[in-house]
This record gives sequence, C-alpha cells and structure tokens, in this order.
Amino acid sequence: MKENSLSYGQELFNQKKYSDALAFFLSLSSDSEEENIEIAYYLGLSYAKLSRYEDALVYLEQVVTSSDDKERVLQCRFILAVIYSISGRKRLASFELETLLEAHYKSELVYAALAFISWEESDVEKCLGYYEKSLSENPDNITALNGIGYVLACEEKDLTRALSFCKRAVDFSPNSAACLDSLGWVYYKLGLFDEARKYLEKASAIDGSRIEIARHLRALSLVGENA
Repeated sequence: MKENSLSYGQELFNQKKYSDALAFFLSLSSDSEEENIEIAYYLGLSYAKLSRYEDALVYLEQVVTSSDDKERVLQCRFILAVIYSISGRKRLASFELETLLEAHYKSELVYAALAFISWEESDVEKCLGYYEKSLSENPDNITALNGIGYVLACEEKDLTRALSFCKRAVDFSPNSAACLDSLGWVYYKLGLFDEARKYLEKASAIDGSRIEIARHLRALSLVGENA
C-alpha cells in the first residue's frame, strides 16, 4: 500500500462524509499491521459517526488491543465507553471510564459520562458527585452544567442553583435541544410555566423526536388543563 493511500479516506472523514469514508476504508486491505490498525481506526470512527455502534465496536476494540499509539487508544476507549453506555452495557462502560481516569484522560468528560451512568442507575448522589468533579475540572463544561441542572430539577433540589447551571449551559449552547429542554424543565419545577413553555417549545422545534421533551410538554399541558 502506498504511503499516502489512506489520505483520501482521511480527507473524506474530516469533511464529515462518513458514508463515503466508510466505503473507502472498507475497500482497502494491507499486508502491513500498522496500516491495518489505521484502517480499523477510521472504520471504527466512521461506523460510530453513522450510529452503527455494533460495527464500530469491532474495529475500536481492535485499535485498543493492537495499537501502540497511546493517545489513540485512550480516544477509542472513550468512544467505546459511550457506545457501551448507549447500549445499556453499564459495567463495560464504567470499566473503560475508570481506566481513562487512571490515565488522566480528559477527566472532565469522563466524570460527566460516569455521572450519566450513575443517573441511569438511579444513584443520584453519585451522579451529582461526578458532575461536581467534572465542573471542578472545567467550570464551563456544557454537558456537566446541563446534566447537574437537570438532575437537580428532577430531584427538586436547590432549584435556584439548577436554574443557574441550566442558564449557563444555554448561554454556551443556545441551539441545543437538550440544554433548552433542561432549562424549560427547571422553570416548570419553579412554577414559572410561561418561561417553561418558551424553552420547551424551542427545544421541540429543534428536535421533536426526543421523548423527554414531549413528556415535559405533556406535563406542562396538564398544568393548563387543571388550571
């Protein structure tokens, strides 16, 4: 395989043409183990970007077990953790994330991911603790700001603080359906229903497929019906 034979596929990937990049890398083969690992890396990333997670796992795990590039291995471990979490394999996700913490890899992101897993497992205190650790690493981490604000709102704990967190998240990411939804939900919990409707409807307009946004709008509509 020629030295620059991978560059076309890399360019496709960097241009976010993930289907084209996938097709390109699937067409390649090499007698070089190093190049095969490189191909596996981009196949894993392309499959992940296309939400074909089971296919992505095959190649990302190959990189983790075979690559000598430590930074790339850590990157793939983080993606594996996300996929494991999405697919309900929480123990595998936690294992990968703990491994990343030991390696001091992007701790703010790892703590936020562990917080999400803890929330899914209904461990509220651990969830909030991880979000606090994430924010101690980076006070402007949007995922952690949004996450801790949402959890505090759901638990009706310190709603003033929840509002502050969610407002900051929306300031950083004003077009995020998740952040707008969380802010709307905090306003709902505060009894400020006009403000809640404003943000929940914005969230729905951006991503109407989210089940939680629909659930929150339904809760808001019931308030109107019972008024």
